Amino acid sequence: CSRRSTTPFSSFGASARGWCSGGCSAGGAMKFQPDVSSSRRKSRKAHFNASSSQRRIIMSSALSNELRKKHSVRSMPVRKDDEVSVVRGTYKGREGKVIQCYRKKWVIHIDRITREKQSGATVQVGIHPSKCVITKLKLDKDRRAILERKAPSKAKKGKYTEQDAAMQDVD
Repeated sequence: CSRRSTTPFSSFGASARGWCSGGCSAGGAMKFQPDVSSSRRKSRKAHFNASSSQRRIIMSSALSNELRKKHSVRSMPVRKDDEVSVVRGTYKGREGKVIQCYRKKWVIHIDRITREKQSGATVQVGIHPSKCVITKLKLDKDRRAILERKAPSKAKKGKYTEQDAAMQDVD
């Protein structure tokens, strides 16, 4: 590891040579992809400083079982006018249409999921898209293109069966 201990008591926290002892891969083994960091600090920085287009991808939800079978796609970025069902948290079991994707706050607003403030005003409750399942897609030409692009690659993936092994022997 290239990180040096900054503490004057190197024998207490870090190794005797002063190199860091935590957060590094065991035994100094090389990473699979040297250009990709496994640092928690860098991962969090990249996440919270992500651009709007990157946040769109991060703010994806799983598709319902029916949609998953129909389109052969597991998840999609959520958009306005999709219908979703909340599967985790306080509002578990509630369904509704997405009325806003608030990328800056990493949440979506769903109609009929509101709370009353102390002042009496009602406000939308933000729910993270990973806690929702898309039950109905708002399809337009761009969304159909995404589904077509994702579906064939998903069809090729899967478990390696005995039939596949037998076909390999035929060649």
